[in-house]
Amino acid sequence: MVFDIDMIKKVYAALPGKVEATRKMLGRPLTLAEKILYAHLYAPTTTPFEKGKSYVEFAPDRVAMQDATAQMALLQFMTCGRDKVAVPSTVHCDHLIQAKVGATQDLAVAIDTNKEVYDFLSSISDKYGIGFWKPGAGIIHQVVLENYAFPGGMMIGTDSHTPNAGGLGMLAIGVGGADAVDVMAGLPWELKMPKLIGVKLTGKMSGWTSAKDVILKVAGILTVKGGTGAIVEYFGEGADSLSATGKGTICNMGAEIGATCSVFAYDSKMADYLKGTSRAEVAALADTVKEHLRPDVEVYADPAKYYDQLIEINLDELEPHVNGPFTPDLAWPISKFAQAIKENNWPEKLEVALIGSCTNSSYEDISRSASLAKQAIDKQLDMKSEFTITPGSELVRYTIERDGLLATFDKVGGVVLANACGPCIGQWARHIDDPNRKNSIITSFNRNFAKRNDGLASTHAFVASPEIVTALAIAGDLTFNPLTDKLKNKNGEEVMLDEPTGFELPTKGFAVEDAGYQAPAEDGSGVQVIVSPTSDRLQLLEPFAAWEGTDLKGLKLLIKAKGKCTTDHISMAGPWLKYRGHLDNISNNMLIGAVNAFNDKTDTVKNALTSEYGAVPATMRAYKAAGFGAVVVGDENYGEGSSREHAAMEPRHLGVRAILVKSFARIHETNLKKQGMLGLTFANKEDYDKIQEDDTIDINGLTTFAPGKPLTVVLHHKDGSSDEFSVNHTYNEQQIQWFKAGGALNVIRAEAAKKA
Repeated sequence: MVFDIDMIKKVYAALPGKVEATRKMLGRPLTLAEKILYAHLYAPTTTPFEKGKSYVEFAPDRVAMQDATAQMALLQFMTCGRDKVAVPSTVHCDHLIQAKVGATQDLAVAIDTNKEVYDFLSSISDKYGIGFWKPGAGIIHQVVLENYAFPGGMMIGTDSHTPNAGGLGMLAIGVGGADAVDVMAGLPWELKMPKLIGVKLTGKMSGWTSAKDVILKVAGILTVKGGTGAIVEYFGEGADSLSATGKGTICNMGAEIGATCSVFAYDSKMADYLKGTSRAEVAALADTVKEHLRPDVEVYADPAKYYDQLIEINLDELEPHVNGPFTPDLAWPISKFAQAIKENNWPEKLEVALIGSCTNSSYEDISRSASLAKQAIDKQLDMKSEFTITPGSELVRYTIERDGLLATFDKVGGVVLANACGPCIGQWARHIDDPNRKNSIITSFNRNFAKRNDGLASTHAFVASPEIVTALAIAGDLTFNPLTDKLKNKNGEEVMLDEPTGFELPTKGFAVEDAGYQAPAEDGSGVQVIVSPTSDRLQLLEPFAAWEGTDLKGLKLLIKAKGKCTTDHISMAGPWLKYRGHLDNISNNMLIGAVNAFNDKTDTVKNALTSEYGAVPATMRAYKAAGFGAVVVGDENYGEGSSREHAAMEPRHLGVRAILVKSFARIHETNLKKQGMLGLTFANKEDYDKIQEDDTIDINGLTTFAPGKPLTVVLHHKDGSSDEFSVNHTYNEQQIQWFKAGGALNVIRAEAAKKA
């Protein structure tokens, strides 16, 4: 079944003319990203946009939402006055299934535990014309790649790893739920025109090296914020040699370098994957406009002229990498990893190895990993570590079961988890004797922040390809290098693992009995969306209050966060996922993972009203009850990681008025703006050091709030002295209107009321 084929036909019919018009306007050849961006403008333009500066309105082709973020997005959409979504949209139930025992039992428990949430999402999808993928159907990004992604398209998704669809040549961008509401309501979606980073891949991978190693290498080069504000475009003969799912892996983890998204040019590998997933018609259509789905030949000839930054990687020379711990950009070639383990005194013993997730759960990934598991059986080797396998979709799971790969994993003691996010997002009931004991795990996932997988600060999490993860699981030792080292088998013999082998696509084709899709009602007008007023999982939203029209005076300092403060630190996942549809309840996790700069503790801040120390959310609730707003101060790249807009909505709900940081991650800054918050940056980063624990804060200049015009912050210190300094912002006219109205949704609601 090909979804939304008429929409795809329209995109391709208009593409050649739009690309030619853009080429004439810019007066030069075009990269692939530029072709797709300009072909998806909400309204035509006669003047070029300035990369990194111009705010641009786009018209994405589709929207995808996972269940944890879909709850809040659809609660917002309910209030905007539309009968049906304006573009094809889907919901995917993948985040609320906890990994504990194994796939069958864990899924059954999740369906029972989360029944009211699934019923809500199913009914609201039914009512508003949204495709619904049931629990167990698979992880959003793998399901999108298998069913919806198409070369040259543009989509947004309420998950930071939405860029996975770049593996099929699509600009797929992670956003907050409020952005999704805009697009589903038929409004333009706004983005600052991205800069372009080109990654030229030469040569061809072989042996132990995989597509995962490309992005692990790039993460080491660019760091977690090196891609911020940019699209990463991969090209060259090396890029064309990678499978479509391998390309997807690379694009998926582009989120870890802060990139807006990543993309590959259309090629025969993408066509093969489209055909293999029953979309030959899409491949045939793409072939008719193939030259518009790749960079112009002049770009290939002189890439440095067309990209803002250029990186070159020779796949012939690329080593397998292992990244971590605690950050996905700490990159180690496998030849140097053992030394790094010893020098840093990281735990050498590997306790758990986990493969799969949205990043690496393709047939190719699983088959290469299974080839190593089979070697362990044939060479009389035990699996020394716990070993789990997370299929990315029911399509993949059913096919690898049919082809005997699951049986191979079972023979080495592997545990197959549900087709869901599971341990990758902290949905893991890990069994460990002492949660405070330093220990090591390795995954083929994308993120490895402290506490990310199992909630334990003592866990050192490393990231590698499924092949390397499996090899290290067999060894049970992180200092083992499968390319050079031998292992002792059950008979006392020394053996070496052979290079992994696998298949990009199943030789007998994919198969599935029930993919898990539920189509929406043709007419949803009679469908009831039921939210119990006594539910602790779901809560209808009340509009946020509009700006009072004055400067903000007498704000309390809630917390001065020190160091890395991701959206996991601001709004943790794991057990808190159950409250994603209940804003007040989930607000009890606000900033509980952030480190207080004044005492180096988490979830312990000084209450300015009582001088006592307490939890961050409780302290903010006390300020709100007493009529005080507050300010959160943060460090560099504040809000990196997941796209979850709860990290912006929770402070807004509890009365935080401004977030003042050294720098923001893109999605989080946008989410703050959408919710009517002030997202400000220090004009002089050293002013961060002037913030004192007992400060009262004023923010001046709001009565003349304008694009490009700094605001002023005044710190009133406890000793009677004060400091005053400028702070910057990136608000444009529309975003200032969001602030004044109390949030973007208030503006949408007002406009819908005018049309009614």
